[in-house]
Amino acid sequence: MTRSSKLPPRPTALLNARLIDPASGYDGPGGILVIDGEIADLGPALGQSGLPADAIEVNCGGHCLAPGLVDMRVQLREPGEEHKETIATASDAAAAGGITSMVTLPNTDPVIDHVSGVEFIARRARETKGTKVYCYGSVTRGAEGKDIVEFGLLAENGALGFTDGTKAVASARVLRRAMSYASTFDLLILQHPEEPDLAAGGVMNGGELATRLGLSGIPRAAEVMMIERDLHLVAMTGARYHVAHLSTSDGVAAIRAAKARGLKITCDTAPPYFTLTEAEVGDYRTFAKLSPPLRSESDRAAITAAIADGTIDAIASDHAPHDTESKRVPFAHAEFGIVGLETLLPLSLALVHQGKLTLIELIRRLSTAPADILRLPQGRLAKGAPADLLLFDPEAKGKIEVDHFRSKSKNSPFDGRAVKGRVLRTMVDGRTVFEAYA
Repeated sequence: MTRSSKLPPRPTALLNARLIDPASGYDGPGGILVIDGEIADLGPALGQSGLPADAIEVNCGGHCLAPGLVDMRVQLREPGEEHKETIATASDAAAAGGITSMVTLPNTDPVIDHVSGVEFIARRARETKGTKVYCYGSVTRGAEGKDIVEFGLLAENGALGFTDGTKAVASARVLRRAMSYASTFDLLILQHPEEPDLAAGGVMNGGELATRLGLSGIPRAAEVMMIERDLHLVAMTGARYHVAHLSTSDGVAAIRAAKARGLKITCDTAPPYFTLTEAEVGDYRTFAKLSPPLRSESDRAAITAAIADGTIDAIASDHAPHDTESKRVPFAHAEFGIVGLETLLPLSLALVHQGKLTLIELIRRLSTAPADILRLPQGRLAKGAPADLLLFDPEAKGKIEVDHFRSKSKNSPFDGRAVKGRVLRTMVDGRTVFEAYA
């Protein structure tokens, strides 16, 4: 990532803040001095012995200053579907949501299965000069589930991991080969946990509600069946394996047992799976059509508990923008997914306000943990670390208003929802890329 100017910016001193750093366990008063895009100094005594003469001083007003959020699951739609989202619009939305780094899935057009795709994302991110943008490579050519890609070459050029995006790698033989290859280079494999034959044709969570609505259901078992199959392959190959957007209690139980066995596995979920249930589909609301689908109340409670006890390592936005034409259609024909960049922090803060997590534990799942999984230097407040910072007020009351979203698409079931938590400033490499106005 490059900064917007060849000349180093003036030092910035962020003072009178509540520092929250999960990596060190510190949650207390202090400030941060930023010089040339890095954290030069920090702590409760910052400024007492003087600051650089040319430093810009920012009074944080006692608000929370934390590592910027690291969003490990985003669909940016560029290249191929720029009418839904672009790297520039997503970067703008991410900055407004306190996200300083995000990783795009490879299911673009063309699929990111070649070095040229990785280079395209990196070039567009440099041109945008906003939120840092990384990418995954696909596991298989064209994400078609057949021939695996050149993992080593793509990783060497910047791919942070490998996934077929919104598709599961259905063939156990192909995934075993991929895991064996990836383990040679110690690379990360990420899976969409859904057995495709069992889920084929389904549009919402299988069960009584789907039957009453006359909609084809996706059985809950489709998730845990894929996870359990893959866990056997992990044990065989020793690969690093990550389960995306966990949504069921059975999936949680499988992950918890596998971690107890010492397998190298991690997982994430997204705010819809701990804030909403299948009841949100209601009168065929396509904005509540997700993949995996919204589940039952017992599943929602299990996901919340798994975040709290650490079984679920990270929370991602699962940002999946769609235009009006893709959603304003009969439910069975609507596209899966919702936007999530600008709602990630306020929706996740509900876990703190409900007493499920402390603030430092939440920031760990939104920033430090995903950075560690992806082996990025972000997600921590330390001397020499990138000055990717988030200043926010966790108590500020507000309401989600999709008309004010910076994302190009507005497909969200959270419109009008009351929330607590507001991003005040977002900094990337010491540059302010978002600042809220009073």
